[in-house]
Amino acid sequence: MTKIDTSRPESVLPTPSHTVGPFYGHALPFRGGEDIAPAGHPDTVTVHGYVTDGEGDPLPDALIELWGPDPEGTLPTADGSMRRDPASGGFLGRNGVEFTGWGRIQTDANGHWYARTLRPGARGRNAPYLSVCVFARGLLLHLYTRIYLPGDAAVLAADPLLSRLEDGRRDTLIAAEETPGTYRFDIRLQGEGETVFLEFQ
Repeated sequence: MTKIDTSRPESVLPTPSHTVGPFYGHALPFRGGEDIAPAGHPDTVTVHGYVTDGEGDPLPDALIELWGPDPEGTLPTADGSMRRDPASGGFLGRNGVEFTGWGRIQTDANGHWYARTLRPGARGRNAPYLSVCVFARGLLLHLYTRIYLPGDAAVLAADPLLSRLEDGRRDTLIAAEETPGTYRFDIRLQGEGETVFLEFQ
């Protein structure tokens, strides 16, 4: 057994109670959090991007949560994103059939994240979008934003939120189509090109 000299602060390794968080990589991410769509579903899309700080540097320890309706615009009510085995208490994950509409993704060492989900349908007067919650270092509170997928320009222009934003700001909420079914959406926390974030009251 190795003995640690605790008589000097510099010889003791930091623990969560000694260091400023956040510790999003501990206990919050779960296996398969990025696979929101049931396997093989024809309306599956992939959304990916990078989370960067005000200097444009990637954040390797950010956490992204996504919520979205199904292709008909209905909010899912199915349980199952984080199902547990009632006998063992072990993690079971999604059942691969029901769409829960929710996922949690941790960025990698390059600040990159991705999710496979269903293309969201329109709800009311809103253009189809995915709701996003961002947790990252330096934030006192998590941030909310939206991901709109490109499509009908008239529908996007009529969206109550997008229609109130200037062109340059509006563009930070609309993903770029890279290939059919694959979209890029970068999240810039501060600085030039900062993503539009929302406040809920």
